[in-house]
Amino acid sequence: MLLGLVTLMQDSLLLPKADTVATAAQGAATAAQEMKLWDMIVKGGPLMIPLGVLSVIAIYVFVERYLTIARAGKMESNFMPMIRDHITSDNISAARSLSKNTQGPIARMIDKGIQRIGKPVDSIEKSMENVGKLEVYKMEKNLVILSIIAGIAPMFGFLGTIAGMIQTFFNISQTSDITLSTIAGGIYVKMVTSAAGLIIGLVAYVGYSYLQAQIDKVVNKMEAASSEFIDVLMEPVKR
Repeated sequence: MLLGLVTLMQDSLLLPKADTVATAAQGAATAAQEMKLWDMIVKGGPLMIPLGVLSVIAIYVFVERYLTIARAGKMESNFMPMIRDHITSDNISAARSLSKNTQGPIARMIDKGIQRIGKPVDSIEKSMENVGKLEVYKMEKNLVILSIIAGIAPMFGFLGTIAGMIQTFFNISQTSDITLSTIAGGIYVKMVTSAAGLIIGLVAYVGYSYLQAQIDKVVNKMEAASSEFIDVLMEPVKR
């Protein structure tokens, strides 16, 4: 009886160790089966190269446009009050000098309006509107590239997946090996291109939408400045 109790206690002490060893071995096997990101990119096939190029272009365009639009939206808080003071004081040359020496689309638009002082208000508004359109065009330059990438990146990804599936089924037809592991192993790797294409397209679309929203903010500032400038022209000149 005592011998049996000792044996049972030994077994109870050994079993957790055996379970721990088995769990550790299973975890090591799972870790060995995990695919690293770089391995997935490499196994995605040749179409991962154009997808990589598209991602680099998208990042460059977004950063370059973001910095340009951010600079365009900056305006000194005292710019329009100073313009108002110069014009109402009939000091047009000082107003012109201030607008010429101030950077940004708002200052350039106001400068065009100052140059047209003395002409009908409709003519002044039209001239400022034309300058404003040119400034908006400058801010929107190259944004179409992000739009194109958002559209074609997923297509490249799907193309890579379809090409991989064709290759997989071709290999099956040649070897007659239709096991689940063979089919899944050939398809899941090629679906990497679809995932990459969708991610790149989504990021490009979000970047495009964000930059458009920033441009709209700058346009609102330009419209507000233009309206304020026209109001200044309607005020009587201080003598």
